Amino acid sequence: MQRLFFFTDTFMNISHLYDLYRTGRSISTDSRNISTGCLFFALKGENFNGNLFAREALEKGAVAAIVDEGPAEPDSRIISVDDVLATLQQLAHHHRIQSGIPVLAITGSNGKTTTKELCRAVLSAKFKVYATAGNLNNHIGVPLTLLAMDESIEFGIVEMGANHPGEISRLCAIAEPDYGLITNIGKAHIEGFGSLEGVAGAKGELFNHLMQNGKTLFVNEANPLIRQLVPDDYPKAVRYNGSRGTTISSRRSDPFLSLHAEYDGSSLEINTKLLGGYNDENVLAACCVGFHFGIAAKTVKTAIEGYQPQNSRSQLLDTGKNRIFLDAYNANPSSMLAAITEFLHMQGGNKMLILGEMRELGNSSEQEHESIINFLREQGIVDVVCVGKAFERSAARAGYRYAETTGQLIDWLSGKQLTSYFLLIKGSRSNQLEKLIPLL
Repeated sequence: MQRLFFFTDTFMNISHLYDLYRTGRSISTDSRNISTGCLFFALKGENFNGNLFAREALEKGAVAAIVDEGPAEPDSRIISVDDVLATLQQLAHHHRIQSGIPVLAITGSNGKTTTKELCRAVLSAKFKVYATAGNLNNHIGVPLTLLAMDESIEFGIVEMGANHPGEISRLCAIAEPDYGLITNIGKAHIEGFGSLEGVAGAKGELFNHLMQNGKTLFVNEANPLIRQLVPDDYPKAVRYNGSRGTTISSRRSDPFLSLHAEYDGSSLEINTKLLGGYNDENVLAACCVGFHFGIAAKTVKTAIEGYQPQNSRSQLLDTGKNRIFLDAYNANPSSMLAAITEFLHMQGGNKMLILGEMRELGNSSEQEHESIINFLREQGIVDVVCVGKAFERSAARAGYRYAETTGQLIDWLSGKQLTSYFLLIKGSRSNQLEKLIPLL
């Protein structure tokens, strides 16, 4: 079994820390949010240093503060370690081993959070499930997710994100998942991964970890980059979205996704509240997971149909003035093109697209933004607003309206009073395009 490769010499503190953790079952990394009995981990970043707030955390009720910069005066409640983050990760790993809770890890270029929530809905029909809250899917969020699972939890779902090679391996070493699912592999975080093949290699770290430990994989066969990660003879590969396992016989999206899923000779019609046909692979993944754990098809259908998307992901909003297809939590070239294509096929007139720039594309950024603009021009789309510097040149060449920031676009919209439009709002989270909603 693979073990952590980033331990510090804080090992002697872990059993003591774990005893303290078990008394309060609460972790805080923010001195503004302290609950009585919690452990405060004084993390550091470019713009903050939690060590400076250790005393404040103790005064607010923390049972101990874990620091890696010495306190001005001795205090038995202040525990000094070499590296606070490494200690948090080690404590989370220790808890994960002690608890023995089955863990499903989910990664992928697009659809991680939607798939996580669909799997949570399905598995909750049989287990008491805890899943990653919000987007806590990195080297800090994964440990916090694991430490939020108490003894009542019967199944854990851990979302894993990464923008550089090696990060998924590191998260696997912390979480030691029993099951793994890669939603898809596409053009995301190219700046950190270098190429589409680099993305595949990084996401494949999850499957590599699982195969090395003889664990179970849920394999999306429709994505050739995923399919080639898993040998045909690997005995614990549960395949879907291809010629084997759970498949789709038909689908429609008008505007909400409906599909027929085929499994073990039976057919299941599912009518979701998800916008976009591209969500079909997320739905199918949740079906596959549910069937694997013996959840009845009818129960799987009910769980998926009851899921209501939130947080600016594939939402259809009716503001009274306009209809909005809001998918502004994240964006990369793959998801941007999918959302635009879906929107163009939706019923409704007087359409406008508001597109925020895509981040972390490195040297390919200008080319990828130009490709999106060229696609829109080829489709004859004229009512487009582009936000962000990465769109500046291509938007100007196409004659599309351009705003450098969302704030500038808000100023323009404030004087427009748009009504009777059907709008697509799509962009990277950093654009904060959801701020436009009150004006629309």
